[in-house]
Amino acid sequence: MVIIIFLSCRTTKHVPVLTFEQKVTEAIDTSSVLSSCFTGLVIYDLEENKMIYSSNASKYFVPASTVKLFTLYACLKTLGDSIPALRYIENDTSLTFWGTGDPTLIHPFFPDSKVIPFLKSKAENKKLFYSDVHSEIYHYGPGWMWDDYNDYYQPELAPLPIFGNVLRIKKDSTGSKISPELVIEKMGKKYGLKSVKRMVENNFFEFPDGLDTMVAYDQEVPYKDAANVNIKLLENILNTRIGRIYTALPDTALTIYSLPLDTVCRRMMQISDNMLAEHLLLVSGSALNDSISTIKSIENITSRFLSDLPQKPVWVDGSGLSRYNLFTPQTIAFLLIKMYREEPEDKLFSLMATGGGKGTLRMLFNNEPKPYIFGKSGSMAGVYNLSGYMITASGKKWVFSFMNNNFDHPVSKVRTEVASILAKIRELR
Repeated sequence: MVIIIFLSCRTTKHVPVLTFEQKVTEAIDTSSVLSSCFTGLVIYDLEENKMIYSSNASKYFVPASTVKLFTLYACLKTLGDSIPALRYIENDTSLTFWGTGDPTLIHPFFPDSKVIPFLKSKAENKKLFYSDVHSEIYHYGPGWMWDDYNDYYQPELAPLPIFGNVLRIKKDSTGSKISPELVIEKMGKKYGLKSVKRMVENNFFEFPDGLDTMVAYDQEVPYKDAANVNIKLLENILNTRIGRIYTALPDTALTIYSLPLDTVCRRMMQISDNMLAEHLLLVSGSALNDSISTIKSIENITSRFLSDLPQKPVWVDGSGLSRYNLFTPQTIAFLLIKMYREEPEDKLFSLMATGGGKGTLRMLFNNEPKPYIFGKSGSMAGVYNLSGYMITASGKKWVFSFMNNNFDHPVSKVRTEVASILAKIRELR
């Protein structure tokens, strides 16, 4: 008798284990939100000193407000603990002063500095003269949108800013206030307006006809010709005439300082303040060559401190308002690594927006009790980027630069997706 035994064998399908790089790529490639984007991402492990993920790392993107990381670095490399507010010379009968671009003078969100008391004390027995011959700036930066002139985020550039170069209209339970009211050449009311509107070519302002009935209102409107208007405002504050002369800034000029640098940089970074960024870049440049010039500031900062960037950026302003700016993810990551190596970690992280905590990232990355993202976002139509530092679930510290351009979604949708992907990535390794 022959006994035949049949053995049934079930083959098991081998499921490959994805590497870290493959998992990150899959998270991006399977995202329906990012499918229409041009996306680049680099991740660098600060402890292992190596790049652990790279996609489109050397491709150029419009950076938007992530440019402020470079402005921050410029400030950290050129300025001390405090911001230089004025340069001046004096003799027995007069004091001549030059602006540095310091944006904090009578700024609504900063405490008063000693600049106004200093000028008032000098005006008691000396004539005051002001020169801006060292200034090489125009009202706006290259590539700025002309029709954003009425929006709070695009005030004019000036060698001597005051009041943040904006007219503030505020109404609350304590009453109504317009400051600085002296800016207004003409004002009126217009039916149907929902917000205050300034004329393009002058300081004529139209107010909503229903403003009187509103319980609360708060708006900032950039005023026209800030460079000249500001001197008139200063004359009014000091209650004295300021003579306009065109005298070069001498090497012997003394300096008076205003506010702590960290205080001002923290606001610039956390709420992404364009006015502060533009003028802090001017201040940092003037510390190197005594000129108030965005172009010279960028040229000097780049040649002196950033000549080793992996790809040379197209860098045209301090805030990222211009679409002419072009940076690569690798270049931004390189800068973040440099800052981490050169600055104390607690100081550096305190300057950044914090996921789930402060600034533009406060509503994101709030899935953990302790913050794990410290960085700078940048957005405009079709652009959302986020670069900074990440503390992973295992305690590693990474630098990342996640850039997304050319999408047709609302920015808010891409912002949420970027946060979701980064939150997943920090769990992978």
